Amino acid sequence: MFFFRKKSENVGTNLPFLASIGTDIHSHLLPAVDDGSQDLDTSIEFIEALHALGIRNVITTPHCMMDRYPNSVETLSEPYQQVKNALAEKNIPVHFHHAAEYYMDEFFEELMKAPLMTLNGELVLVEISFMSAPPQLHQWLFELSAQGYRPVLAHPERYNYYHTQLEEYKVFKQRGCLLQVNLLSLTGYYGRHIQKAAEWLIENKLIDFIGTDLHHSKHLQAIKAIGKDKKLVKLLDTYPFKNNTIQLVPQV
Repeated sequence: MFFFRKKSENVGTNLPFLASIGTDIHSHLLPAVDDGSQDLDTSIEFIEALHALGIRNVITTPHCMMDRYPNSVETLSEPYQQVKNALAEKNIPVHFHHAAEYYMDEFFEELMKAPLMTLNGELVLVEISFMSAPPQLHQWLFELSAQGYRPVLAHPERYNYYHTQLEEYKVFKQRGCLLQVNLLSLTGYYGRHIQKAAEWLIENKLIDFIGTDLHHSKHLQAIKAIGKDKKLVKLLDTYPFKNNTIQLVPQV
């Protein structure tokens, strides 16, 4: 069942860009499947809070990290239905879907042999190690494209090893990989060096999507506090994020 948001006091007036983008494509809001929300009540609380800030669609993306969070369509089905049913019972008008955030390591090649969980039937959210990029990275990105997917690299600004080789970000774009910045990176939440990288990516128009990467209450509090930063709010209001171009694929 689909709901349609009415204009109301629910929309966060201090973060109007969230209503403009409409869709959050990166979060961890399925209960007890990874390092995000650990229970159903918390998942509902966070989704309701995102809606109050203007988000109409949530595509949550639990980690798929085979040696730590070996998630799959099968393991995620039940918690997804729990959240979806609770949203319907509480009449919270959010379109709720799930995909995954795939960790590209030695297990990823095996994962690519089966259909992947996508944001919209085409876009696949991927992440890499914070220590170093896998040597097969660009080969895997090519293989994803060859299979008809469009890879979206999560929070590229958080990979410190690219901060001294910024041109590598342009290589990703040249090879068809889309880039998703974390909202909190632009606030300095993860550190000034990550903030500077995020700002550089924005200034050079290399970012395609933005995501909350919401895991816990500290993230949510920091997101709500963004409204106090008028300069950042203006930047977010004017940057052409593509979140609202994503056509959601109905899920059972």
